[in-house]
Amino acid sequence: MRKIVLIVAGMLTGIMLSPAAWAQMGMDGPEPKVVYHVDYPGVRRFSAQLTSTYNMVQHYENQLIDSDVRIVANSFGVRYFTDKPLEGTPFEAGEELKEQREELRGRVKSMMSTYDVEVAICDITREQLGLSKDDFYEGVTFVDSGVVEVARLQQEGFAYVKAE
Repeated sequence: MRKIVLIVAGMLTGIMLSPAAWAQMGMDGPEPKVVYHVDYPGVRRFSAQLTSTYNMVQHYENQLIDSDVRIVANSFGVRYFTDKPLEGTPFEAGEELKEQREELRGRVKSMMSTYDVEVAICDITREQLGLSKDDFYEGVTFVDSGVVEVARLQQEGFAYVKAE
């Protein structure tokens, strides 16, 4: 989309860019595609993953490069996309998550709305926890299996990233 806007802007102002200029701007190749896999319990790790995701989408935005960045959550990862405490489950929100919930929610929602980061929740985990789709943040989507979705995206050329 940005490439089209730049072409139209160039036509309107009389500025045309050569193929070499497009390459230098990073606009000559395929759209970068990245999937972040979230299935771990560590709150600090999830926060680091959000920082990594933000840095990536911000870089592409600053370079005027369209990108497709997604987060797929299964297992422990689903707890970061709902405000439910998940009491009595292995995924119960501990004190650290309870203390940081509001800030993490804000970061997730900001990336979804500002940078079009897509979040997909594993239906297997959701159903095992007895949660409805309405229990999750607005805008998240649901997939039959989180790990199958990660594999499918990798087959479509998405780079796999998992915060450590």
